[in-house]
Amino acid sequence: MNRPLVITDCDEVLMHMVVPFAEWVDAEHGVLFRIEDASFAGALKRKECGTPLEAAEVWPLLDSFFRTEMPRQYPIPGALAAMATIAEQADIVVLTNVGPDHQQARIDQLASHDFHAPVIGSRGGKGEPVRRLIEQYRPSVVIFIDDLANHHSSVAHEAPEVWRLHLVGEPAIADKIAPARHAHARIDDWNVARDWILARLTENIPAPTPELA
Repeated sequence: MNRPLVITDCDEVLMHMVVPFAEWVDAEHGVLFRIEDASFAGALKRKECGTPLEAAEVWPLLDSFFRTEMPRQYPIPGALAAMATIAEQADIVVLTNVGPDHQQARIDQLASHDFHAPVIGSRGGKGEPVRRLIEQYRPSVVIFIDDLANHHSSVAHEAPEVWRLHLVGEPAIADKIAPARHAHARIDDWNVARDWILARLTENIPAPTPELA
């Protein structure tokens, strides 16, 4: 029987992102990022006048951050230690929406913290990439970890047999984000999350199929 598979996001799951990003756009671009939720829409405003940035201005800032500022990011407490324990029982793949352009930078970033796993830089919903990974690995059981509710919905529709853990490791936004409707659990503490994941690996059975709206 093949090993279980754990598919995890990176930003706000393994590594802090919004706080380093907010510090950078403030210092380097004169932009305030009000951390109210996981969305960037309307959160970025010019310090001088308070005018929100246009949507077309947001992605270039994010792209620049991931291109040059990944060293500003630092691990979520307990995340990498938990991954080391989980790796004793399961294969791990990092599925991150930084896109193909920043995939190698993310590999290097995680390696600098002595975390080595395959990394896929994707775009859009994660359901289809998760389904492709299942076809590739043929795992006995699959666990998906992400901080964004839309990805849990995507995975629930494309791969309903996958266990889905909603984890927001950044305290600055965790209490502002409601539990994802299509996740099986919401846990923001990696010590607790590790035990939940290990329990699913021990049970080694598919997740119950949800009734999707």
